[in-house]
Amino acid sequence: MRIIEFHVENRIGFITLNRPEKRNALNPEIITELTRTFKEANTHAEVKVIILRANGDVFSAGADLAYLQQLQDNSLQDNLADSNLLKDLYISIYTSPKVVIAQVEGHAIAGGCGLATVCDLIFSSPEAKFGYTEVKIGFIPALVSCFLIRRIGESRTKELLLTGDLINAQTAMQYGLINFVIEKNQIRESVIKYAERIAESTSSQSIKLTKELLVFNQNASLLESLEVAASKNAEVRTTEDCRKGITAFLNNEELNW
Repeated sequence: MRIIEFHVENRIGFITLNRPEKRNALNPEIITELTRTFKEANTHAEVKVIILRANGDVFSAGADLAYLQQLQDNSLQDNLADSNLLKDLYISIYTSPKVVIAQVEGHAIAGGCGLATVCDLIFSSPEAKFGYTEVKIGFIPALVSCFLIRRIGESRTKELLLTGDLINAQTAMQYGLINFVIEKNQIRESVIKYAERIAESTSSQSIKLTKELLVFNQNASLLESLEVAASKNAEVRTTEDCRKGITAFLNNEELNW
């Protein structure tokens, strides 16, 4: 049985956590395989949207018990190498040139919540709970803090990371952590329809460049952002996708991306 499933259908890459008996808990093996799969999906010519989802009742419960026990015996170098595994996974998701959608149908806790956090968009069923519980076991939510503060701001980030409290899907949406709450019996169809709409109505090149700008803008001054934005704006006007889009718009023609 594969711990990570991957298939492509209608220009959507489906990446599925497949460790339901362990509540899709994370360990070095699953993190490495998930990173490899994202890198494959990120470079797949047919894929325009990636959906990250999970089999079973839990999206991901974070680190598994055997993994946590192992950490107690690790050297500093072992722990640094291990931390870099998760860092590489988060970067592969966050900087993906595709639109990445998390489909959360069960609880997303600690590292599992981190997986959802670094995706572009999050759909959740009403039953799901979200939380970064690391401080409750003497750990810290180090890597995810870099992304969460960008997603929901400092005040809410402090509230969630310093308490380790779980919040429900409606609260997560109010905080800006997730985008949509959909009933469990409708969420799979809703996510696929949303992904298909993006695949059909947007330019892959435009998505890639827009995401690059957004990542850059998080770390640049306003003037730096505007300089790079102006340069990219000028550059993209000479591309085939832009010419195709403008021609279709001027001729009132429907585009088929």
